[in-house]
Amino acid sequence: MAARWIELITGSFEDKKRWRQYKTRKEELPTSYRTAIEGIERYFMYAGSIVKGDVLMQMLEDLADLIEGAAADGTPIRDIVGEDPVEFADTFIQNYSDGQWINKEHKRLTDAIDQSADEA
Repeated sequence: MAARWIELITGSFEDKKRWRQYKTRKEELPTSYRTAIEGIERYFMYAGSIVKGDVLMQMLEDLADLIEGAAADGTPIRDIVGEDPVEFADTFIQNYSDGQWINKEHKRLTDAIDQSADEA
């Protein structure tokens, strides 16, 4: 009972555990791959607008899988992200749009317009 109450205030314990595991995975990468994943992660935090912790963690874990695989295979970062890293990151984020705050606002706007149309 107390754990649920604490999680309501602090967030999911499971997400915090996943975050620590992700950070450990990131630290184990070779320097150039770690630099790349940190840059992409920073961009995700600003541009992703992901507000659901579980969705954010899934996105970061998928990114870690991709970068770890590239490091293991010796695939250069540019072969992963291409010439435009912003386009790569934006495309990656699109796969996790269900966690973005803007979707809630899209629904609120649609509901308001539907309600106003019903009232007319």
